[in-house]
Amino acid sequence: MTSLQTPLADLLFNRDKVAQLAAEIGSVHRAFQRDAFVEEVMGRLRSLRLKERIRWISECLERHLPQDYRSAVHVLLAALPPPCDPTLSDGDSGDFIYASFSSYVARRGCGEADVNFSLTALKEITTRFSAEDSIRTFINAYPDYTMNTLLQWTSDKHYHVRRLCSEGTRPRLPWASRLALPTTAGLPILDRLYADPTRFVTRSVANHLNDITKTDPDAVVETLQRWRNSGNQTEPELDYIVRHATRSLVKVGHRGALELLGVGVSEPIAVSRFEVPRHVQLDSELPLSVTIRGKQDTEAIVDYVVHFQGASGRLTRRKVYKLRRITLPAGKDVTITKRHPIRSNMTTRAIYPGRHEIEVLVNGTVQARREFWIRESEPSADVMEK
Repeated sequence: MTSLQTPLADLLFNRDKVAQLAAEIGSVHRAFQRDAFVEEVMGRLRSLRLKERIRWISECLERHLPQDYRSAVHVLLAALPPPCDPTLSDGDSGDFIYASFSSYVARRGCGEADVNFSLTALKEITTRFSAEDSIRTFINAYPDYTMNTLLQWTSDKHYHVRRLCSEGTRPRLPWASRLALPTTAGLPILDRLYADPTRFVTRSVANHLNDITKTDPDAVVETLQRWRNSGNQTEPELDYIVRHATRSLVKVGHRGALELLGVGVSEPIAVSRFEVPRHVQLDSELPLSVTIRGKQDTEAIVDYVVHFQGASGRLTRRKVYKLRRITLPAGKDVTITKRHPIRSNMTTRAIYPGRHEIEVLVNGTVQARREFWIRESEPSADVMEK
């Protein structure tokens, strides 16, 4: 089963994008050989994965720019388009192609003589596309100096720079190198950013905290409670941060996180009915129905877990999906329904026909489990398992 969608790497890095980059550089540096640069890049680009493409373009830049590092960076900065609109609160993440500029800085400029110059360059580049991966090279090489610099940048006027301070220091930043610092090292930075007016920044703060929950969940709960008590962020935005930051803790039923979310953890809640079809066709939807009841008035967070079959035929992959937060009146049934897509062209995982399992989580605790079969052809009959 193959996807008909264009691979992400081809959407972000292709001949048109490389030619755009060459034209921008050529417009400020006459000696830059645009056609030769494009042909060299394209000679290998299609065979490389996304991060490999970033590095490859930066290596090609090195061969076509002035050999003096600072002179080359001045060319790159002059070639940059205008910054992302600083008046926006979200939705303008920039153009991935400029990740090659920050990659160049990290590769060539991470030396004691150039560290301040290089960080200043990354600050400028990040307003066009995040330098979150490249900044980590400097954090690992010069942790005190770089972290202090980022602490100062938390008050920068451009929200992309403020976001970099949180995103670049995330303990588990996707697609990025690991940091040598303790997982809680970024908390002083987050203390300055949680009250930010920009969702692009507060989403990063929440994701950063969610990373920390993997190693120090209590520190996250304590930090969120302290922020709530401060009154420095609006209630709706802080509620968003709390929900997003504790999503992993909720999945495992962490008591402190549930209490922070205002969910009852002591009141007994039971699943009285859980229905899924026994068979479902590939490229259709799996309908599910969950009925729960509490003995007292309470709040409940209901999620579900799909255990996917791997290529070996075993249930080797587990994914938690959000369902709903609900208010349960004492002694009354509440039913939640959902249709979960079963697609063959998913970009995140391959779906194999055969046996799968699905569980209901109520406040992070497994309350019911069912199995179902995915098959290629339309089932002739559909028996509900109850």
